[in-house]
Amino acid sequence: MTLPVLLRRAAELDLVAIEDWYDAQRQGLGAEFRDEVDAAIARVANNPLIYPERYRGARRALLRRFPYVLWYRSYDTFVVVLACVHGKRDPRSVRARFLGGG
Repeated sequence: MTLPVLLRRAAELDLVAIEDWYDAQRQGLGAEFRDEVDAAIARVANNPLIYPERYRGARRALLRRFPYVLWYRSYDTFVVVLACVHGKRDPRSVRARFLGGG
């Protein structure tokens, strides 16, 4: 069963900023980034437990073509995307900002 996926406002703002940055590098690259995000969201919606828990119930889905990860939490009837961050970002800053810990 495919679960609905909700994006926190912060996650949507992350995605828009990253997409804009990629479009500034090359026209159309932002859309390619968003396609990869959509594919990761589809994987999570179809099988939310596909990725292991990383921190306090949060999981991370790696994007295939871009060096970003989607942090999300899975619940019984839906999934919430918490953030999209660069894969090289300090995990402590991600935890403090989006996952409720330090």
